[in-house]
Amino acid sequence: MDHTLAEYKTDTFDLMTFSLAIERLIEIGYPEDIKNFKYDPNFAVRGLWYDKLYGNLLKVDPYGNILICSHGFKILKKQELHKFYPNKFISYDANRISVQHTLYEHPESYLLACIVNYFSNSKEYEQKETGVSSGNLFISYKAMYQDVRASIDHQYVTNTIQSRVAENVEKFISKDERLALLLNRIRENNAKAFLLTNSDYNYANRIMSYLLDDIEPSRNWRSYFDYVVVDAHKPLFFAEGTMLKEINIETYCKNIGSHAGPLLSDRVYSGGNVEVFSKLINSHGKDVLYVGDHIFGDIIKSKKVRAWHTFLIVPELSKELSIYTDKHDLYSQMNRLNDELSQMLINFDSSSKDCPDISKIKDKIQNLVHQIDMSYSYFGSTFRTGSQQTYFASQVTRYADIYSSTCLNLLHYPFFYLFKAAPQLMPHESTVNPEDPLSDSLNHRINRTKSNSKHTVNPNNSTLVEN
Repeated sequence: MDHTLAEYKTDTFDLMTFSLAIERLIEIGYPEDIKNFKYDPNFAVRGLWYDKLYGNLLKVDPYGNILICSHGFKILKKQELHKFYPNKFISYDANRISVQHTLYEHPESYLLACIVNYFSNSKEYEQKETGVSSGNLFISYKAMYQDVRASIDHQYVTNTIQSRVAENVEKFISKDERLALLLNRIRENNAKAFLLTNSDYNYANRIMSYLLDDIEPSRNWRSYFDYVVVDAHKPLFFAEGTMLKEINIETYCKNIGSHAGPLLSDRVYSGGNVEVFSKLINSHGKDVLYVGDHIFGDIIKSKKVRAWHTFLIVPELSKELSIYTDKHDLYSQMNRLNDELSQMLINFDSSSKDCPDISKIKDKIQNLVHQIDMSYSYFGSTFRTGSQQTYFASQVTRYADIYSSTCLNLLHYPFFYLFKAAPQLMPHESTVNPEDPLSDSLNHRINRTKSNSKHTVNPNNSTLVEN
């Protein structure tokens, strides 16, 4: 529901979350000075890793190679980076790394940077490798993370955030009448729609009523769905789950006992798990297109556990595409420099001794990458740094069958449409010119190197090619 059907006004929502978290941190003993923190909506991107050991926010590629490392608001240079990560690499360890999967975690990422920056630069604290100290007091970067996470979780556990949104929905959530049109067309095409949300019924009812209740006279929001499940506790829903219960929509109370089915329309259910839910709606896996915004809790889990088709909502995609279009000249320059670099090296082989000076081209590429990154945010694009894809981008590519900035884009396609990605060439395929006979090309290379070997090395990407 959240960030899928209900599109949040993220700047307003995140500012509220950030401010409430600061208030909570002060309540548990943090300095009053942190009241002066000002929220920056252009700081974080999805997919950042927080290293609890050293207090660094990391932007990494799919393999754990570090693209950007920030300690507070200080971007670490190469020599500083090697001090913490000798190979500019870190492997994922759930005990050490926290991955910022969702838009909800943008305020958390920025608040962590604020807190680390505050203590690292305070004259009252001495900076240590894994935290800061003052007299007999030591605060580890892991403790800072735990406090920030707990301060935000506290707002949800106490229903503070939900209450504020429910009291002033228009301030925090955008309304689009096309949502009702999409849901109607789903059912017109003999498909069923279900709502599966972690929110409780009280909050879900308030949000969905705002989005749908007044679109068509005498029709409530539940009538747009065949099944409604709240309190889903994802990602637990995709494992053992919880007890499935029916909710009394008049009293908002859960019925006693476990619901044994079937699931009925215009009813609301709480909890359950994916196996029970699938049996009750008679689904078999790939007959479901599941739309969600959480790359792990929604997309990866539903894909791995039930083989559901997945549709990831990435609201920031609109901004990404806009900047990519505006800065296309910079991308073109970078591609030309990469081509120039390849051409400088293409005629060398294992007999070559003198390496050409490529430092100027590499510097130009690095400057372009920096210019492009700064157009997006403090950490650059959500999907790449230069020509390198991010950890988040690799998860999208692997687990999301389709992705878009909004589910409403489905309105532009017929329901029989086949979404098919463009074929991607492997490195050894991308270096072969179909119009150039492969045998001639290989013979040329063999003659040039005066080698009798049965293999040659493709100079463009070091792919081994058999003769």
